[in-house]
Amino acid sequence: MSMAVVGLLAGMALGFAGYFGGFGAFVLVAALGAVGFVVGRFADGDLEPGDFFRGRERGERRR
Repeated sequence: MSMAVVGLLAGMALGFAGYFGGFGAFVLVAALGAVGFVVGRFADGDLEPGDFFRGRERGERRR
Protein backbone atom coordinates (compact mmCIF):
# COMPACT_ATOMS: atom_id res chain seq x y z
CA MET A 1 0.00 0.00 0.00
CA SER A 2 1.48 3.35 -0.96
CA MET A 3 2.02 6.14 1.52
CA ALA A 4 -0.52 8.29 -0.33
CA VAL A 5 -3.24 5.69 0.31
CA VAL A 6 -2.21 5.38 3.95
CA GLY A 7 -2.36 9.17 4.29
CA LEU A 8 -5.77 9.23 2.62
CA LEU A 9 -7.12 6.59 5.01
CA ALA A 10 -5.67 8.37 8.04
CA GLY A 11 -7.18 11.67 6.90
CA MET A 12 -10.56 10.07 6.36
CA ALA A 13 -10.47 8.44 9.80
CA LEU A 14 -9.62 11.77 11.42
CA GLY A 15 -12.33 13.52 9.43
CA PHE A 16 -15.00 11.03 10.46
CA ALA A 17 -13.86 11.16 14.09
CA GLY A 18 -13.97 14.95 14.07
CA TYR A 19 -17.36 15.13 12.39
CA PHE A 20 -19.18 12.46 14.37
CA GLY A 21 -17.33 12.56 17.69
CA GLY A 22 -16.18 16.14 18.03
CA PHE A 23 -12.76 17.50 18.87
CA GLY A 24 -12.07 15.01 21.67
CA ALA A 25 -12.55 12.06 19.33
CA PHE A 26 -10.37 13.78 16.73
CA VAL A 27 -7.52 14.18 19.22
CA LEU A 28 -7.92 10.59 20.46
CA VAL A 29 -7.78 9.17 16.92
CA ALA A 30 -4.77 11.35 16.07
CA ALA A 31 -2.91 10.27 19.23
CA LEU A 32 -3.66 6.58 18.69
CA GLY A 33 -2.60 6.91 15.06
CA ALA A 34 0.73 8.40 16.14
CA VAL A 35 1.26 5.59 18.66
CA GLY A 36 0.42 3.02 15.99
CA PHE A 37 2.87 4.66 13.60
CA VAL A 38 5.71 4.49 16.13
CA VAL A 39 4.91 0.87 17.05
CA GLY A 40 4.85 -0.01 13.35
CA ARG A 41 8.25 1.60 12.84
CA PHE A 42 9.61 -0.46 15.76
CA ALA A 43 8.09 -3.62 14.25
CA ASP A 44 9.66 -2.90 10.86
CA GLY A 45 13.04 -2.35 12.50
CA ASP A 46 13.30 1.29 11.40
CA LEU A 47 13.52 2.57 14.99
CA GLU A 48 15.42 1.40 18.03
CA PRO A 49 14.30 2.11 21.61
CA GLY A 50 17.54 4.02 22.21
CA ASP A 51 16.64 6.51 19.49
CA PHE A 52 14.29 8.26 21.92
CA PHE A 53 16.58 8.20 24.96
CA ARG A 54 20.02 8.77 23.48
CA GLY A 55 21.62 12.08 24.33
CA ARG A 56 23.08 14.35 21.70
CA GLU A 57 26.68 13.88 20.74
CA ARG A 58 29.02 16.84 21.07
CA GLY A 59 29.34 17.24 17.30
CA GLU A 60 25.58 17.32 16.75
CA ARG A 61 24.81 20.49 18.69
CA ARG A 62 22.02 22.62 17.21
CA ARG A 63 21.72 26.35 17.60
